[in-house]
Amino acid sequence: MSGSTAVLTQKTIDTVKATVPLLEMKGTEITSHFYSLLFSRCPQLLNIFNQTNQKKGRQPEALANSVIAAAKNIDQLGNILPVVKQIAHKHRSLGVKPEHYPIVGENLLAAMKEVLGDSATDDVLSAWEEAYNTIAEVFISVESEMYEESEQQYGGWAGFRPFHVKKKVEESDVITSFYLTPADGGALPDFEPGQYVTIKADVPGEKWLHLRQYSLSAAPGLDYFRISVNRETASGPFPDGVVSTYFHNELHEGDTIELTAPAGEFTLNHSERPVVLLSGGVGLTPLMSMFQVLVRNQNRPVTFIQTAQHVGRHAFHEYTKKSAEQLKFVNYFAAHDKVEGWAVTDSYVQKQGLIDADWLRPRVPGREAEYYFCGPLPFLKAMKRILLTELQIPEEQIHFEFFGPASDI
Repeated sequence: MSGSTAVLTQKTIDTVKATVPLLEMKGTEITSHFYSLLFSRCPQLLNIFNQTNQKKGRQPEALANSVIAAAKNIDQLGNILPVVKQIAHKHRSLGVKPEHYPIVGENLLAAMKEVLGDSATDDVLSAWEEAYNTIAEVFISVESEMYEESEQQYGGWAGFRPFHVKKKVEESDVITSFYLTPADGGALPDFEPGQYVTIKADVPGEKWLHLRQYSLSAAPGLDYFRISVNRETASGPFPDGVVSTYFHNELHEGDTIELTAPAGEFTLNHSERPVVLLSGGVGLTPLMSMFQVLVRNQNRPVTFIQTAQHVGRHAFHEYTKKSAEQLKFVNYFAAHDKVEGWAVTDSYVQKQGLIDADWLRPRVPGREAEYYFCGPLPFLKAMKRILLTELQIPEEQIHFEFFGPASDI
């Protein structure tokens, strides 16, 4: 990828980098206008994009961050390769194809021109068109390899594949697991613990299809996939989650849904270091897959720290507790915002309130471990700050996953 800038002239590089201050001021305004243009001109793309993320402003903000990062690194695009791979996994999972890129480029440039006005000179637009096409070529190349690998692996497939809901299990007041088996009776591919699948939901009464990405919450190598879905309830001006409500209320055992093959970069590495898993709420789902693999392999000490609002929101507690009781290499601790009910007398629930460095430090192996954490944005920010600045964990041993479009933590 680092060599892909060879086709860019120095004038293009300088012009794009010079737009960084403008983009930092007006980036989200540009990307919000971009999505408005895109969907008005190509409404069929509403079948791909998450409309909830659009309404909450997450997708425009995430795209703005990506555009700014590209502008800052246009002379060294290799610097953003990890982000490219992360986004490419999502694109492959959603079914983004090469023919989508010219449509996106045309509307992104139109949005820049309309929002920036006189600042969007012909030189600026020409430079950004050249830069966009170069970056698009990189994405198309990376995604092409991912599509090929996904289809050609044992049990793999292209596009969406129908699955039956074999079993539906309530894990907490808000989280329900769905055990999914291929409708064609064929094999399942292996996957890396921590990966996700994209589900296609045709919700009654909704004009467009809804695609959602859910982490696989069970270990690979089984005869089913498992996803554990959090019921998204109304918050402020935003109503109950369309897809999660449909899953909880309308999707039953024996029903059929379609999904794409597993994808994602947030995966358990193969070092021999001890592992620490830190989850906030439903962020435990990819970590549960990792935990099951660690329990099965019994080759690395593991500490699982789960946080939840209260007992009604705490999923998989009994399973994790039983594993810790039976296996010497497993440690388990939990923290609740409000300790009540069975948690009052449960020795594994050891804290009320937010995790802090003083509570965490004696419960983890320190700098010798690999740390994986997942949860809502405030949880991610807190964990990264504690691990980096207070526990002095090397950054290369810290791994985290966003649910939804990536933000800057």
